[in-house]
Amino acid sequence: MALLKKLTQLWGVAGREKAVHDFIKNEIISDVDQCYSDALGNLIAVKKGNGRGKKIMIAAHMDEIGLQVTKIEPDGRIKAHSVGWVWASAVYNDKVVFQNGTVGVVGCEGKIEDAKNDTTKLYIDIGCTSKEETLKYVNIGDYCGFMGPYHEMKDQKICAKSIDDRVGCYILIEAIKQIKAPTENDLYFVFTVQEEVGCRGAVVAAERIKPDIGIAIDITPDHIYPSDLSGSNAVGEGVAIKVGDPSAMIDEALLNQMINCCEKHEIKYQRDVMDRGGTDISSINRSNYGVRVAGISIVTRYPHSQSALISLEDVTHAINLVKHYVTEPFVFEDTIYK
Repeated sequence: MALLKKLTQLWGVAGREKAVHDFIKNEIISDVDQCYSDALGNLIAVKKGNGRGKKIMIAAHMDEIGLQVTKIEPDGRIKAHSVGWVWASAVYNDKVVFQNGTVGVVGCEGKIEDAKNDTTKLYIDIGCTSKEETLKYVNIGDYCGFMGPYHEMKDQKICAKSIDDRVGCYILIEAIKQIKAPTENDLYFVFTVQEEVGCRGAVVAAERIKPDIGIAIDITPDHIYPSDLSGSNAVGEGVAIKVGDPSAMIDEALLNQMINCCEKHEIKYQRDVMDRGGTDISSINRSNYGVRVAGISIVTRYPHSQSALISLEDVTHAINLVKHYVTEPFVFEDTIYK
């Protein structure tokens, strides 16, 4: 899983994903028929089918959450607001790194318990004691991201920063490499930007591609370990097949076909329902004149933190599902009644 490790450690806060984009492009370009970028920075890789199937868009987002500088105080402290959903308590007393490599420690004005999820109560200390000194390294509008090394844990688990959604990017890369012969379907593997700030990249890509089917690969929260969420998702219980979340209604026929695919190929799976949040399928679903969508997830503990935890066995199951599912025949047409 050396590739997954490299992906998690890349810096790529939403809106600044170029390093991730370039790394993935170099990794996949020899395995696809076409590879191009759009104005927002989405990376689109195409494996052409035989012309008899559907056009399928499979998306995973490259961006990660972070902070953006809003003010530099006279004493050198840096104030910032969140880029994506950042838990103030998750980053408190930990380190962040700016795009130029400058490292800072996050503190809080007052008690962290009082900050709740208000990241404007936080500040970043890069070691400088004056505004003039800080401005030599960091300026207004600069972005910083989490620091979270990749660690191998017990029982085939790993933890790292940016699992959301570098694990999805990893799954797409592996599927691209493992799908060799042309299939019935035209496959558009899209590494999207700006998912964490509103699934912006996905809608632009979907409008361009005009897929018949849209699939997003992302994380979903673990419900079994104690947290503020409730449900049935569990790390280590297989690839999670999305049944529903607040952002999009999953196409029933696609869902059933995905479950049948898992059973046919003996892929361990679980049914994924989450009651808050969403993925790129929200944008794909409503693009053009509407797109049938499905979702594949990796159950994750401690999401949106420096130490998100997943099962590598779940990742392997997800790769197997993607490479089998997207090469199946899909039979549906728009219904004309008169």
